[in-house]
Amino acid sequence: MTITMKSYGLTWTDPDGTPRAAAVAYDKVSADDRKGDLEKGGATDVEIVAVKPGELPAPKG
Repeated sequence: MTITMKSYGLTWTDPDGTPRAAAVAYDKVSADDRKGDLEKGGATDVEIVAVKPGELPAPKG
């Protein structure tokens, strides 16, 4: 049996309107935690996106 770990990145918009994307990949629990931290910091449009190994999301916009 092969267990495949899924990885997730995040995209968001800073409070000043700058689109951003995570520079690291997270497991699901860590991505959820990071999303909460970003939202508490005033980020908007925070999305968790599935990424393939070695891949990271691009900022929106």
